[in-house]
Amino acid sequence: MKYFKKLEGKNVYLSPINLDDYEEYTKWINDLDISINLGNAHQIYTLHKEKEHLEEVSKNNFAIISKSEDKLIGNCGLMNVDSVHQQAELGIFIGEKDYWDKGLGTESIKLLLDYGFNLLNLHNILLKVFSYNKRAIKCYKKVGFKEIGRRRESREIAGQKYDEVFMDILSSEFTGGKISI
Repeated sequence: MKYFKKLEGKNVYLSPINLDDYEEYTKWINDLDISINLGNAHQIYTLHKEKEHLEEVSKNNFAIISKSEDKLIGNCGLMNVDSVHQQAELGIFIGEKDYWDKGLGTESIKLLLDYGFNLLNLHNILLKVFSYNKRAIKCYKKVGFKEIGRRRESREIAGQKYDEVFMDILSSEFTGGKISI
């Protein structure tokens, strides 16, 4: 597949999405370990449906590419960008499980925050995560996100209720790198 280094870190870079990757995304989104953390485990994704979805999200999402293998490992982006009020919502997932717990999600988020705060001139970036996704919450806190509230017992899985956790970070709290010119 063909990728382009839009935002480059030490171990990953963010590239515009390659629409030819829809089969890989379909595999990931139908994997229960991945889809349960995204909140869409109850949905069925066909190749056609995922291709259409990928075409839509490619407008504001990036592919996460491992630099060492030049391999697609996930996706991240800023949605609902409001340039008037300088805010957006962040989403991310690492679909390749062999790349979990290696700090690549953290690095990808830092690149995305740098882009949001220093190129899009955002002030506040929000995210939502389910309380059972401990690994993601740890990652978000490490980058500097703070919990700002919860929607209590908003998700039920196998008879167990979980909160939806709202977290955000302000541009003044972001300690990541600055995009240089």
